[in-house]
Amino acid sequence: MIFRTKMMIVTAILLFALSPLLSPLLAQASGFSGADARGQRTLSFFNTHTNETLNVTYWKNGRYDRNALDGINRYLRDHRTGHTHEMSYELMNLLNDLQQELKHRHPEQEIVFHVISGFRSPETNTMLRASGGGQAKQSRHMSGDAIDIRIPGIDSAEIRNIAWCMQRGGVGFYQGSDFVHVDTHKVRHWNWSPEAGMCGRTSS
Repeated sequence: MIFRTKMMIVTAILLFALSPLLSPLLAQASGFSGADARGQRTLSFFNTHTNETLNVTYWKNGRYDRNALDGINRYLRDHRTGHTHEMSYELMNLLNDLQQELKHRHPEQEIVFHVISGFRSPETNTMLRASGGGQAKQSRHMSGDAIDIRIPGIDSAEIRNIAWCMQRGGVGFYQGSDFVHVDTHKVRHWNWSPEAGMCGRTSS
């Protein structure tokens, strides 16, 4: 009994000492996203097609806000057809984590995601493919777990690199059109090649 008690004490001390190292790893492994100083997750968007803006707190008081998520679904609708789709929670969390890292790197910069494409209906995807747009036949945009973005004032290559190092899904780079595709499907990349060791550097 005494030995067991001592072991429990030693374990507790070790966990406490290692907690600063373990917490980020556990957070990354679980997909859990960090919150701001108020304990909230808030995203700001500008739709490049409709000129609509949205500033929404989708996580607060330890839970997702259903009304806020419904608002995101409407906002990220297919602007050509008006069709909506349930957008992935994981995608919103990916954007939140991307935002937090960019705020750390650029504290003076307002982080507003300019949306080139959110949800895309099968009809729109087929039409764009037929016109030579290069969209994938099984585009993740049709599943609500992909978004194409840029952030004015921040190099899209930096956004691309951060998203890639998060290892949370696909990262495509469209340099000519200046936007980054991110999704929460399998980890992969296209239209660019990650540099060896690029994710080993800590952000400034």
